[in-house]
Amino acid sequence: MLRKITAKLNQWNESLYRKPLILQGARQVGKTYTVLEFARERYDNVAYINFEFDRSAMDIFANSLDPKEIVPKIEIFTKQTITKGRTLIFLDEIQKCPPALTSLKYFDEFASEYHIIAAGSLLGVAVSREEFSFPVGKVNRLTLYPMDFEEFLIAVGKPELSDMIRDCFAANAPMDTVYHNALLELYRQYLVVGGMPDCVSKFVETGDNTLIRATQRLILEDYLDDMSKYNSKNEIKKTRLVYSSVTAQLSKKNTRFQYKLIKSGGRASEFENAIEWLILSGIVTRVNALETIKKPLDNYKNIDSFKIFISDVGLLCAKNNLPANDVLWDSSELNDFKGGMTENYVCNQLVSSGHECYTWHSNGEAEMDFVIQREGTVIPIEVKSADNSKAKSLKTYINKFKPEYAIKVSSNNFGYEDGIKTIPLYAAFCI
Repeated sequence: MLRKITAKLNQWNESLYRKPLILQGARQVGKTYTVLEFARERYDNVAYINFEFDRSAMDIFANSLDPKEIVPKIEIFTKQTITKGRTLIFLDEIQKCPPALTSLKYFDEFASEYHIIAAGSLLGVAVSREEFSFPVGKVNRLTLYPMDFEEFLIAVGKPELSDMIRDCFAANAPMDTVYHNALLELYRQYLVVGGMPDCVSKFVETGDNTLIRATQRLILEDYLDDMSKYNSKNEIKKTRLVYSSVTAQLSKKNTRFQYKLIKSGGRASEFENAIEWLILSGIVTRVNALETIKKPLDNYKNIDSFKIFISDVGLLCAKNNLPANDVLWDSSELNDFKGGMTENYVCNQLVSSGHECYTWHSNGEAEMDFVIQREGTVIPIEVKSADNSKAKSLKTYINKFKPEYAIKVSSNNFGYEDGIKTIPLYAAFCI
């Protein structure tokens, strides 16, 4: 399956300023597969080590972090001849071996001619611990997210539809009605399947939503296991409580995260570490509110007001036990959840496209679902789960901050009027 991050891996391969690369991402997003496929295309061979599967590999880094001593040991361990520039050294689940992570610093300083990629599912959690020495400034970093809707279209054999979407987005030209309706159906199917590669693969192979849901539940169980295995004892229960609460809170009309909805009397001081663990693991995304709209946006975020979204909308539906047919047929029984589910989907697409997302609200008068900065321009984004044409909050924002233009995402076709760029839900990946 095509992953768009491969283009960035190719740039890394060709860069004169290449450093060892760390690829982060939640479990099951396809890090190992993506790197091995990239290596198959760009290298003669791969020296692959997975520290989670083979703990004895840690002995390679036990006595010395000098690349001159490490490389011959990797050759012996992997039974691969390592040729500078023609062999990829791939250290998988590197968070299991802190000295291997530290060694990347010395590869950058003294052996930069070797091509090294390190990957880790819980690397963000691991490096927050004191025993880890992270090679700051000595590595390149990328994050792999679940497959976005464009990658999903390509996987199901519809790349031409992706091209049509991009053309309409650029020209603000309506999509042909037949294709528009078909794409809305595919969008709803994506809500069910999500972007976890194993789920997308099973959908392509079988089209069986029951099998896909079973796969999603296994992934969710793995996440719960990680919360127990890689967390302090006093934080396990809190982390699970927060994770369970996210889905329920997205069912509310006001999707801003509230500690009191985790448990009666809940406070930030009690649950902030649990939230941070979920963010560092890549399981959720936090979207902070902005106090005002000024650049740089990050200087004006309110750390006490935010939304939390699940990293994959398919896992969100599975976690909430939504029947696939209710989502596919846009059942009115899901009306209370559609708003949160649609926001979650759009957030996933924006994050996959590299955006830092914020939200904005004004004393209960108006709320902007997302605010991003694109090509130097601050853009408000309003999200509607259907074709509702009312945009009161968006108009309030426009009158107050006078943006260059605004975006409204809904089931309506493409268009542009009065400074508002309307795009259908299936085109969110273009933003």
